[in-house]
Amino acid sequence: MQVIPLGRTDLPMEIILEYLDSLRQIYTIESYDLFTHNCNNFTNDLAMFLLGRGIPAHITSLPQTVLNTPFGQMLKPQLDSAMRGITQAPVAPSAIPQHNGASQVNGNSSNSIRASPSSASNSSQNNGISGLPTGQVHYATTLKKLDMLLESARNSCAVIFFTSATCPPCKLVYPAYDELAAEAGDKAVLIKVDLSEAYEIGSKYQVRATPTFMSFLKGKKESEWVGASESQLRGNVRMLLQMAHPPHPHTNLRLRTLQRRHKTVTYTKTPPLEKLIAKMGTRGTDPAITALKDFICTREASGASDAPLPSLPSITSFIQTIQEDPPESMFPVIDLLRCALVDPRVSGYLAAEHSHSTVINTLSKLQELGEKCPYSLRIVTLQLACNLFTSPILAHQLLQNAELCAPLLQLITSSLLDTAHPPVRVAAASLAFNMAAVNHVRRLDEQQDLLGEASQVELMASLLETLSNESESKDSIRGLLTAIGLLAYGAPRDGELVELCQALGAKETVSRKRAFSDDLKELVNEVEQVVA
Repeated sequence: MQVIPLGRTDLPMEIILEYLDSLRQIYTIESYDLFTHNCNNFTNDLAMFLLGRGIPAHITSLPQTVLNTPFGQMLKPQLDSAMRGITQAPVAPSAIPQHNGASQVNGNSSNSIRASPSSASNSSQNNGISGLPTGQVHYATTLKKLDMLLESARNSCAVIFFTSATCPPCKLVYPAYDELAAEAGDKAVLIKVDLSEAYEIGSKYQVRATPTFMSFLKGKKESEWVGASESQLRGNVRMLLQMAHPPHPHTNLRLRTLQRRHKTVTYTKTPPLEKLIAKMGTRGTDPAITALKDFICTREASGASDAPLPSLPSITSFIQTIQEDPPESMFPVIDLLRCALVDPRVSGYLAAEHSHSTVINTLSKLQELGEKCPYSLRIVTLQLACNLFTSPILAHQLLQNAELCAPLLQLITSSLLDTAHPPVRVAAASLAFNMAAVNHVRRLDEQQDLLGEASQVELMASLLETLSNESESKDSIRGLLTAIGLLAYGAPRDGELVELCQALGAKETVSRKRAFSDDLKELVNEVEQVVA
């Protein structure tokens, strides 16, 4: 047996698990093939994501080497027949574990996903204390530990369950208390104190009987009750949660479009690749371009399971070399990359790329060109940016990471102002929709926004201005309206986004589009309600 060290990754476990989940649609039981789609292909894809390079070629090419022999050709029909009963079996449920702990990125590997300042602050807001697990009961045996737990809930709420080892009634409500902790998640801190071990805590809080419960709201004591009544416990804790986290008024509205999850827009159409590559001139003969074209063709003809990843580091290195080329010659390369990004393995690789240089340089190039940017390059870059959202990992980074979010917002803003090309405005509205849709899911799940408030304000201002002036394209108006609605739905009532909508007369701007088309009336009605 030969052991081949591939390297070390510093990617956090939750990112790795999310990437594995994105591969579920590609590596299924039905798609398994002993020769062309096997564990080596999976290992190669995972290694590419983790380390920026795949496994040695002599391993991935071994099945084909066997098939090229007369013995392999004779053996293949028998193996296919033997495997058919397995590969046609039902798909097994996912066994990927859920990772709840906090992970820290260390070192500087070739593929490292670094937390942005906004993401770090989001984490601390959700958990109170960095690294404090959520959805479970916390145990305090000292005053210092109890004070730390209560401090973590200063902006939300907490409950202390005073119990003791000699209290049989207490044990009756242990399961209910655990369930309430899981139900509360990061919205509350549920604490258990065993008075037979924590004498100083019992003395400070003057607890005279068990079980005793104390609740705290925004750092102040809210209530206290005694007794092992499960119904009283559930009622009091749920009422406390309602007081600490009152539901947003938008949740009481009936909004068919804005109260559901939306799939992001993806541009999947593949152009005639030979003609596209011919426009590159001599660059079209580069091995990286040939490998990328073969991957796209195989994926389109046979599906993702039959399309092994090309050398993505070679492809991204090639893309870096075209940044100084004339804009006209950049268009076909960007379009090829757009086609490849339909596959979440490719967008997932870009999520793990060190410094995100491929994405940042590609998006920033348009800003350098300004008004000199050709129409073809602008629209294909907008479509490429939409396809970046095929990876949930990269989608979150595009909103959280300022180095990625800034050029994305600039691309949207400048493209929405293109009065000469309606397709550019439609593509820009689609990109804005993707950003709003990803952030909207967080609000539906009652989690912290991924997109910072300043970025939301900038995006909303651009969308409202464009909507006000748009009078040609119904598709553009629909995209603009939906993006505005998703951004506004569930926004903090005392936040800058609501103030901006009021200052810019968002409701009036939206209302004027009711007359544009009967197809838009229902959407206009919904968006009016959330921007009012």
